[in-house]
Amino acid sequence: VPADAENAHSSGVESCPSLRDVHSINPTQLIARIESYEGREKKGISDVRRTFCLFVTFDLLFITLLWIIELNVKGGIETTLEKEVLHYDYSSSYFDIFLLAVFRFKVLILAYAMCRLRHWWAIAFTTAVTSAFLLAKVIISQLFSQGAFGYVLPIISFILAWIETWFLDFKVLPQETEEENRFLIAQDASERAALLHPGVLSDGQFYSPPESVAGSDEDSEEKQDSEKPIV
Repeated sequence: VPADAENAHSSGVESCPSLRDVHSINPTQLIARIESYEGREKKGISDVRRTFCLFVTFDLLFITLLWIIELNVKGGIETTLEKEVLHYDYSSSYFDIFLLAVFRFKVLILAYAMCRLRHWWAIAFTTAVTSAFLLAKVIISQLFSQGAFGYVLPIISFILAWIETWFLDFKVLPQETEEENRFLIAQDASERAALLHPGVLSDGQFYSPPESVAGSDEDSEEKQDSEKPIV
């Protein structure tokens, strides 16, 4: 019997840490994670969307730089600018490629930075317009007879438009969807943890009665028998 009591006591002592671990699980870490997600939402757009907007801005600035270089190569900015803008000719002017970059910039920044659109239709629209316009311009116009810029500007504009499409469709939207799913899972887990574990049990709530010494019951009985008066 003492051996069984000792085994039961040892098993109870071993079970206390596991019970303490179960009750010590609180939603603190989950709440901290939820607060981090909420902080991201409050501060504005996500990091990957901000990178996309920066790339769209780079697209506009890079096309503008190439167009300004083309104006200088042709004999001065003022003269060439007057020729390409005031006397616009579809077959020989690069001004429309610059306007195409401005069009992409305005639509994409409005849709994905200001309105925070979470769909691909805006980038699909700008890429389709860019591709159709550049293909028509390359086929109909006489850009290839005007030197290297007849190749560079249309090709660069075409590549940048499709890189923006790839980046939004394969990086921005999937990553934001994944972060939102993680937020919902963490929120649901925190609610369940709050229901299952409303509080953390203290160490004082886990105790066991002092272990009795083996044979103490027999000694007490013998002592009581010895103290009885002999009749």
